[in-house]
Order: sequence, then C-alpha cells, then structure tokens
Amino acid sequence: MKYIKELFQNTYEEKKSKFVAYLMPYDNFDKTMQELRQEHPKARHFVYAYRHLNEFEQIVENCSDDGEPKGTSGKPSLTVLAGNDLINTAVIIVRYFGGVKLGTGGLVRAYSASINDVINISELFEYKKLEQARLKCEYSELSKLEYLLKQENITIVKKDFSNEIIVNIELSQEELEQLKIQLPRNIILL
Repeated sequence: MKYIKELFQNTYEEKKSKFVAYLMPYDNFDKTMQELRQEHPKARHFVYAYRHLNEFEQIVENCSDDGEPKGTSGKPSLTVLAGNDLINTAVIIVRYFGGVKLGTGGLVRAYSASINDVINISELFEYKKLEQARLKCEYSELSKLEYLLKQENITIVKKDFSNEIIVNIELSQEELEQLKIQLPRNIILL
C-alpha cells in the first residue's frame, strides 16, 4: 500500500470541460473541500473519493458523484485510488462544464484520466504500520542516539528530560528489530 504526504494538483481537459484533480492526505480532506468550494465558486461539480485505514486497520472507502450521473465519477475515482493501492489518501475533482456533454462513458474516462494524471505527478510513499517505542539513555549518549535515529529515518515523537532521558519514537516492526541490533548497550529499549 502507498500514501502521499502533501497535496498534488493537475488539470485535465476533455471537450472544453476542465477537471482539476487534487490528491491529498486523507486527514486534509474536509479542510481542503471547504477551501476548494470557496476558491472555485463557478465550478459545477466537486466529485470526491477517499480510502483510509480505521483504528482496526480496516480500509474505509467513500465517494460522491456530486450531481454527475450515478456511477460516472465517484465510483471510477475510487476504483483508480484502489487500483493504485493508495491508502490514507483522498482525491477531489473540481469540474468546470465546457458546454459539450461527454456521455456516461466519456465521464468515466475523463474522471479516471484526471486522477491517473495527478497520481503520476505525485510522490508516493510505501505505507507501514507504525508503533510507539521508548528508549532510555544517558545525556552523553543522546546526540549519538539522535544521529542513529535520523540515519534510519525513525521519527522522534517526544523527549523527556525529567529524571532520566526518555526518547519516544515511532517506527515499524521491521525498523524496531533492526534498531535493536544497532543500539549500543548503554541505550535501553523500554
């Protein structure tokens, strides 16, 4: 599975109709939809589709045709997201009608093409389930630990300097196993 970390945009044209596709992280969906409705007051349709993981690691999907003929825009958009194995990702397609009717097949092709085009210009990342872990170290070892974590692209969530130094990190199970091998003896995994 793959996901994106930032917003990507691309415009596709078909018979004078414009399809402006916005691909974004799922967490930004509601806010982006509000902004786009204000930014594009003359647009005819705001079609969307999204796929995300819930707290039980199940895929939740939803889509909307937003006034287009049933099944010609939202469902094909969702199919493109699923076909590209995207997760925690949403797409909103803003359509400006160009005066020429595309027909149901034409709409399906146009929406699918607009989403494929924006996916092609996007930077995709491999999804991995993240877990929390805690490391305990002496102050003199902190810079070594931070360097090691940075080299391994492991995110430091929080550092606690109360009695002893506790570093909270977020990483995948595979990264945790690899980190255990690399940790010096005086840095303890809690």
